[in-house]
Amino acid sequence: MRKSGLIWLWVSLLVVLLDQLTKELAQFYLLPYNENPIFPGFNLTLSFNKGSAFGFLHQAPGWQGWLFGIIAISVSLAIIIWLTRLSKKQWGLCIALSLIVGGALGNLLDRILYGQVTDFLQLYIGRLYWPTFNVADSAICVGAFILFLQSIRDKEGKKNYLQK
Repeated sequence: MRKSGLIWLWVSLLVVLLDQLTKELAQFYLLPYNENPIFPGFNLTLSFNKGSAFGFLHQAPGWQGWLFGIIAISVSLAIIIWLTRLSKKQWGLCIALSLIVGGALGNLLDRILYGQVTDFLQLYIGRLYWPTFNVADSAICVGAFILFLQSIRDKEGKKNYLQK
């Protein structure tokens, strides 16, 4: 384990802890669906989502929680297996994958405990609002973006970290 990418799973743990802490703080200090401006373009707005990212399938009768839970567990397990095959020295890829695992598990924990995901970060430009999100969602997006950048770098002929 010390030589594999599993050593970077502390990043996943950090994401889950930070995600759960910020969600608890949001639920304690914020009123649901009430915008709290922080600065232009950014509000804290407590909301709850039974669907997936951006409210997809939010209105479904309940089966979507099981679906997204199975997906989160499957993706997390696949990434953990991938991390066992990576060197800890491939830190960029390992951190990206660990961010995705942490985000998936953070939102899965919400689904298990509350049957819905707590969101509270809201970005907007003028009257155009991005769907409300949370730390777990952010970790998934940052991890995916790092993977994307890595793939561009790989195509340019540099060292391919996606391979063993």
